[in-house]
Amino acid sequence: MRYAIYFAPPSDDRLSQTASRWLGRDAFTGGALDCPENPAIGCEEQMALTTEPRRYGFHGTLKAPFGLSSSRREADLIAAFDEFAAEIEPFEVPEIVLDQIGPFFALVSAEPCPPLQRLAEQAVRRFEPFRAPLSEADLARRNPERLTQRQREYLAEWGYPYVFEEFQFHLTLTGPVPEEMQRPMRMALETVFAEFIGKPLAVSTIALFAEERRGAPFTVHSLLPLGGASERKIA
Repeated sequence: MRYAIYFAPPSDDRLSQTASRWLGRDAFTGGALDCPENPAIGCEEQMALTTEPRRYGFHGTLKAPFGLSSSRREADLIAAFDEFAAEIEPFEVPEIVLDQIGPFFALVSAEPCPPLQRLAEQAVRRFEPFRAPLSEADLARRNPERLTQRQREYLAEWGYPYVFEEFQFHLTLTGPVPEEMQRPMRMALETVFAEFIGKPLAVSTIALFAEERRGAPFTVHSLLPLGGASERKIA
């Protein structure tokens, strides 16, 4: 069993629904979704090029997937997740845009967003005590020879190379796209996500995702609103 702390919009949010249809899977229900028609790219190609993000579900990583430490229980993690969500106030990313990160496409913040960076840093630090050490196989899967020295240090210490100043928030929309497919893929994504590109993104919820066994699809275990710590304590 592995867990991850992600940003995800609610299941009934338009972005969440659009992205789930694009990926061909709803991480809230675990159900497959029909491929939407798009003139820029065929359905078969779309399904092939979204295989990797389909398994993870639509999300933005805050604390990367981790096995649970032998000294912690799932109930401890759930309680800490509830406390964490209550302590963080919701905020807005002023603008999200479609970007290409290497061969991958994702929605990203148009400009650095300090509240988003702080949220990711807080999540990394808060849930580190729950993380089991990485195995040698886990480390190898990260291809450490391709990482910078700082990224290798972060991988060893925090279980993920892209934390703190190395962190870049992204809502992944594809796996690696071959160069000859990148132009039609961009056209397809610009069409599908037109109503969200260039617009603000409300960060008002966070999600605890779970993977029942290695290689299984991730599903939403819990989705909580941000903020309201004082109200929750009173209640």
